Amino acid sequence: MRCTRLIPLLSLLLAPLLVQANPFEYQLANGLRVIVKEDRRAPTAVHMVWYRVGSIDEKNGLTGVAHLLEHMMFKGTPNVGPGEFNRRVAAAGGRDNAFTNRDYTAYFQQTPKEQLEEMMRLEADRMRHLSLDPKEFAQEIKVVMEERRMRTDDQPQALLFEQMNAVAFQAHPYRAPVIGWMNDLENMTAEDARDWYDRWYVPNNAYVVVVGDVDHDAVFRLAEAYYGPLAPRALPVRKPQEEPAQLGMRRLLVKAPAELPVVLMAYKAPVIRDVANDVDPYALEMLSAILDGHEGARFPKRLVKEQRIAVNAGAGYDSTSRGPGMFFVQGSPSAGRTPAELEAAFRAEIVRIQQHGVDADELARARAQLIAGEIYKLDSMFAQAMEIGQLESVGISYRDNTRLIDKLKAVTAADVQTAARRYLNDDALTVGVLDPQPLPSAPRPRSGPAPRH
Repeated sequence: MRCTRLIPLLSLLLAPLLVQANPFEYQLANGLRVIVKEDRRAPTAVHMVWYRVGSIDEKNGLTGVAHLLEHMMFKGTPNVGPGEFNRRVAAAGGRDNAFTNRDYTAYFQQTPKEQLEEMMRLEADRMRHLSLDPKEFAQEIKVVMEERRMRTDDQPQALLFEQMNAVAFQAHPYRAPVIGWMNDLENMTAEDARDWYDRWYVPNNAYVVVVGDVDHDAVFRLAEAYYGPLAPRALPVRKPQEEPAQLGMRRLLVKAPAELPVVLMAYKAPVIRDVANDVDPYALEMLSAILDGHEGARFPKRLVKEQRIAVNAGAGYDSTSRGPGMFFVQGSPSAGRTPAELEAAFRAEIVRIQQHGVDADELARARAQLIAGEIYKLDSMFAQAMEIGQLESVGISYRDNTRLIDKLKAVTAADVQTAARRYLNDDALTVGVLDPQPLPSAPRPRSGPAPRH
């Protein structure tokens, strides 16, 4: 093996630099960070490579290029032919895939632990040696456009969310869909993908997460052997992209073939920037759970079961992101009820919390639901790797995970009421309504294979 000659020397070099706690961490000279969490409950390993680049980094005219490059990463290098990456992972008894987000792009494999070295070899190869053949690009851009048709253009609720973001955000890149606008995809070139790859796919803009039945010292040695030789490069300067303050309620109407109307209400909200001192993001997480964390939560209990004004009603909020946050309320009115009536019902429930707060029992139940969700992640190696990677992608140390849970535990009823009063108001609200149109008599014919990534 290429790495065996490095073992004696690296054992001496790595020891003083390690953070001696599980997870363990080591940074290569080229800037790549390697985070390892040992979990010996099963003889497998999850290997993930996270790049700190997503649709938030795209410019007008190039929306969707981050996601398109994710697809191209499976189209080969001089050493590994198109599609060969997936075949090798499968032959090793594993599974693999990738995903692009507003804030990051990530790639993973889960294999028997003995195959970890081969996974590192494959990922390190495509980190800097991607072929980006124009013929492969010409085929893959068609796949991505079909993916957009399937997952957005033909999905009325996806269209509503897409239009909601475009209206709610006027300056911030979150206004554009991760998959990109169709016109941008139609005009994208292989050179656009090449430029994106050359700008962002470098070791000093990435980190590796490994979770499983592994020894962290051995993983660090493998990382030195395969990722260590890759040269770093200066990254583009990321300028601040602050969204201007919203000065009043905004509304939009989306007409699309659908069975039911949908009401979508989105309030601008903060996200965690200071893990130790922030209060409101944790309170908003608790508020979301109180409204829609379980069958007995306020929305399903009062709006669906008791008042029967909605066939479904929910709330959602993500306290972590590189950009601004949103607190969502969504539902479909029951037969004979209108979107306006459902919107009024949503508002009434929010006002009840703003005026009267929440009681101890529902706060305790919501807290238990949230904490249990965090604890259950420990049952899965993949979920543990995701948790580490996602926190790091938004600038939060994975070592703060326990503190995040403690902050959730500390949320009080007064915190929840204060957050509801502070953020769930009309000046920061965008309301979208899906106006259902007749469904087509036959589904649209597909123009290509269903996308894998």
